[in-house]
Amino acid sequence: MSKLFSPIQLRELPLSNRVVVSPMCQYSALDGAMQEWHRIHLGQMAQSGAGLVMVEASSPTPEGRITHGCVGLWDDRTEAAMASVLHSLRATSPAKLAIQIGHAGRKASSSRPWEGGQIIGLDQGGWQTWGPSAIAHMEGETIPHELSVAQLKSLTEAFLSTVARADRLGFDAIELHAAHGYLLHEFLSPIANQRQDAYGGSLENRMRFPLQLFTAMRAAWPAHKPMGLRLSATDWVEGSGWDIADACEFARRLEYLGADWIDVSSGGVSRAQQIKLGPGYQVPFAQAIKAVVKIPVIAVGLITEAKQAESILENNQADMVALGRGFLWDPHWAWKAAAELGASIAAPRQYWRSNPAQYKDVFGSIRFGAR
Repeated sequence: MSKLFSPIQLRELPLSNRVVVSPMCQYSALDGAMQEWHRIHLGQMAQSGAGLVMVEASSPTPEGRITHGCVGLWDDRTEAAMASVLHSLRATSPAKLAIQIGHAGRKASSSRPWEGGQIIGLDQGGWQTWGPSAIAHMEGETIPHELSVAQLKSLTEAFLSTVARADRLGFDAIELHAAHGYLLHEFLSPIANQRQDAYGGSLENRMRFPLQLFTAMRAAWPAHKPMGLRLSATDWVEGSGWDIADACEFARRLEYLGADWIDVSSGGVSRAQQIKLGPGYQVPFAQAIKAVVKIPVIAVGLITEAKQAESILENNQADMVALGRGFLWDPHWAWKAAAELGASIAAPRQYWRSNPAQYKDVFGSIRFGAR
């Protein structure tokens, strides 16, 4: 039996398989509100057969968006727009849905990727960014405002409001975003965090705000619903940044505080990063974290082939795998992976007759139907 297509349970949430659709920014919202593009995009992902589909990073405040086109969940208007999209998903798919909640920190106020992706200055229609320290991501960019302790408390309240909205919307799970150089990762990394108070300096201090925020969110989220966190396992800056040893300690603390999974990515906090790309290049980080926690670990990063994903789980390097660009390229990636691995997967009845005969002959039987 395929490990990739075996079930797994997160608290009281059963997942039919261990394939996750990663949260993927679409940069297509209007003042934080989801639009018709999100209905079509997420509709495809919800029909993918993945065990869990994550909605893109959604900001608790307007200032926390990466770009003008990023999704938010901070008021009744943005909640209503998201509710409309979710209504369509639930009317057509039994997919389990999670939302990633995150704040872009000093990397906010950026242009969309197809517009260059650079920080938009205050004189060009951008907004004042926030961070743990008044240090820009790159020389010449807007210097972020250093968050005061009082502002950290206010920001926590904004996150908790978003948690309440996510619960009203009926999401099955939440992932807190603490990776890719965004606000919580900025607090964790000494490259971005050079504070002199209780939230900077030592590893203990740098972890303080992310752990406090996670604790508050976990308490506000229903006890039967799972909550996890995505982290960057390393800054890829030798000798001066956040590294895998730090990430392992952070993961241990999160497990103690009630985290239900750790989603292991890397990089994003420094332009000096030296990333060594290759198939599954981040999997060793997931394996290292899995060695120190008992909760499920999700592996990500250039996982493109079914047998590759299966091998990661068989070799106990992770408990689940998540794909982002892979699903953008092929929304039916999970169907083909199931065919190749001889597993069964849920798919809409309207598509059952699409099952090509050659899959039975070459890849093993794929049995479309509800589990």
